[in-house]
Amino acid sequence: MAPRSAAAYSNLGVVYLRTDKLDPAVEAFEAARKLAPNVAGIDLNLGLAYYRKKQFPKALPHFDRVLQTYPDHDQARYLKGMCYFVTDDYEQTVRTLEPLYEREKTNLDFLFVLGICYGKLKRQADSARTFDEMVRVGGDTAHLHLLLGKAYLDLYENQKAQKELEAAVALDPKLPYAHFNLGVVYQRLGDFEKAGMHLDQEITISPREPWSYENRGTVYLAQDQPAPAIVMFQKALARNPRMPLSLGGLGKAYVRQARIAEAIPYLEKAVALQPDSANLHYQLGQAYLKIGRREDAKHQLAEAERLQAEARDKQEERISGKLPPPEAPAQ
Repeated sequence: MAPRSAAAYSNLGVVYLRTDKLDPAVEAFEAARKLAPNVAGIDLNLGLAYYRKKQFPKALPHFDRVLQTYPDHDQARYLKGMCYFVTDDYEQTVRTLEPLYEREKTNLDFLFVLGICYGKLKRQADSARTFDEMVRVGGDTAHLHLLLGKAYLDLYENQKAQKELEAAVALDPKLPYAHFNLGVVYQRLGDFEKAGMHLDQEITISPREPWSYENRGTVYLAQDQPAPAIVMFQKALARNPRMPLSLGGLGKAYVRQARIAEAIPYLEKAVALQPDSANLHYQLGQAYLKIGRREDAKHQLAEAERLQAEARDKQEERISGKLPPPEAPAQ
């Protein structure tokens, strides 16, 4: 391959992208971009490679550069909007995706994302209008009810979510993710028997997915059954060993059984993977206390308190708005 050929590197990146070899695809596109920094097609493919790697903040600037050159590039705009959505920037998602509405108004996934964002931004009329459009476009199908149920679940409208997800499983009892989301609804509503039943059904339908095992373990813990909870968390971690909630749940279950020495390594791994979780720091601090590691416990419990205070401040800001800076004192 010509060492100074941007086209050669770019073509190689496309081959890697099509064969799902994402790391070498990124390397090839990065090499191409160094040689040809102003070619929009290279930025588009590089953004797409990062997007498929789920490295959304890295994908965003590449889609931005495409849109700077081609403001009407719909694919770049769509992908940019989805990057904002998965990083919880709902205002930017709406701002980016709304110009695509006429083109995408029959796309259920597009309407799903836009409806959730409107709801998160308290634009209730726009949210309702978008979900009504989903019903009009999607018809009375299991997939449509699943999408609506998931949307309401994300907005914590649990009763509406329950209604839509019950309709989904009635139309298609084997629809992947329908029983999982319905299980989550019942978890939130405190009906752990029904939550466990639906999670068990999801495990039968999609046995390779770790999330159902994780939630099933959480339900068992809520029912004060640490032994089956341990089995479920272990199954989740066998499928994905980097799940902080499963690691933390396993640690918590071992603590319930007074197996503190076994619990601590899992709680430590969970904190390392999710250092912004006040609950995980608290669980680890409590475990340290039980074996007499008081200084370590003090540090973890202080961090838990700090994170809880930070979360309260953010919640207040969301409810009341950001306070203006204090006025300077008169001279």
